[in-house]
Amino acid sequence: MLSVPAFYHWQPGYRVELHARMAESGGWTPNNLSAVVGEPLSLRLISDDVSHGFAVGQLDQPAVDLIPGEPTDVTLVFTKPGKYTFYCTRWCGVNHWRMRGTIEVVGPSAQNELPKLPLYVTLGMNIDADHQAGLTPRVTPAAWHGAMLSNNIPAAYRSRDYYVAHTPLEAYQSLRSDLITSGLSDQDVWDLVAWIWRSNSNSQEIELGRQLYSANCAACHGETGAGNGVFSNQLKASLQSNGSNIGMQEQVNNPADFTNAVKMLSASPAHLQGKIIRGGMGTGMPSWGAIFTEDQTWALVAYLWSFQFQLEENP
Repeated sequence: MLSVPAFYHWQPGYRVELHARMAESGGWTPNNLSAVVGEPLSLRLISDDVSHGFAVGQLDQPAVDLIPGEPTDVTLVFTKPGKYTFYCTRWCGVNHWRMRGTIEVVGPSAQNELPKLPLYVTLGMNIDADHQAGLTPRVTPAAWHGAMLSNNIPAAYRSRDYYVAHTPLEAYQSLRSDLITSGLSDQDVWDLVAWIWRSNSNSQEIELGRQLYSANCAACHGETGAGNGVFSNQLKASLQSNGSNIGMQEQVNNPADFTNAVKMLSASPAHLQGKIIRGGMGTGMPSWGAIFTEDQTWALVAYLWSFQFQLEENP
């Protein structure tokens, strides 16, 4: 068996008491667990202060609400070995995102199974490089109107490979310089871009992205995506204070503003997915790669474009 640096090592038939406290008071205790593939891991979840939530990333299991004074029993069974992250799903304070722990699951693994690299790594993208669109649309591009103009658009523009690797600005510039759009206005071409982006998602995916955003992102980024969530200022102040306490002078940025066309239209879907997976430098945004499945990250990306484009199929 692997040597696992955990506060609790799996034992058959044993139930672990897992206590939840706000991050400032210690977070999860214990915060490192171990388990064995195919064997039940029994947990008794107890909140010691405020309401929390419990979920394990990459597992198809609903989150559990933890009410102070009401212990909740949960049993987990893992089908694959690996390092899983458990986390709080309720916004319990400005450092809510720090409430994470790990479960090291040991057991037989598939032969030659290698971890999949994020797309931004495969494409060689520097997701920390500054990016700004020097050109933005006059009004919000509408996918439904772009669909009405799309009959002669080459299939290459509509492909998934094109969508994930290109920015909306790049798509606009390429279409604008193509003879097929010579009879269209600039706004028409932006509408075509919105249609291309909408064509690479569906209503169910966008709705899933909305739910994930509301539950995990809106407290910092805001319900309208403007980077002004209820915890945004507190988070920045907390990060600045922590940086000063340990002698760091690094600038702390506000949560990303998804309504900012200059930034968003110069970012590709792969770029956005990379930020979600890895986290944002200088913002306090945690990495979500260990928590969201790949499909969930793409659903979030699809929803983020709703802050730039009218994605509805009809006017």
